[in-house]
Amino acid sequence: MSYSDIQSFDQEVIRPSAILTNSYVAGVTLTDLKYKNQLVLFIDFTKGSLTTAEVKIEFSDDGVNFYQETVQGTLSGANLPETLAVHQFSATGKYMVAIPIKCSAVKVSANGTGTVTDSLMAISAIVGVQ
Repeated sequence: MSYSDIQSFDQEVIRPSAILTNSYVAGVTLTDLKYKNQLVLFIDFTKGSLTTAEVKIEFSDDGVNFYQETVQGTLSGANLPETLAVHQFSATGKYMVAIPIKCSAVKVSANGTGTVTDSLMAISAIVGVQ
């Protein structure tokens, strides 16, 4: 791929820096993603007194009904269990999470576990074509 083929995309703020709560709070829903196939989240997390921070990602083809990301468990006999995915962070840091997508909308939510004192999280995203 030559440099002339590379498309640049602006970062969109999904969640401005704010104290986490013990319940999931959704950020801005990303829409009009029909011709995109890659989502990159940039997560800036300050732990404070929290035990962990959690981020869940939900996908929609109609912008109304959302389905949470899943991960495959360990094969047991003929069973391959699917588990709802939660991205968990236990240390202050700047994290990048890249996820392939094929949907029209994405919703990202965050919460904290434990005491929320002095915790912060900001999330921004770039959506594009890989």
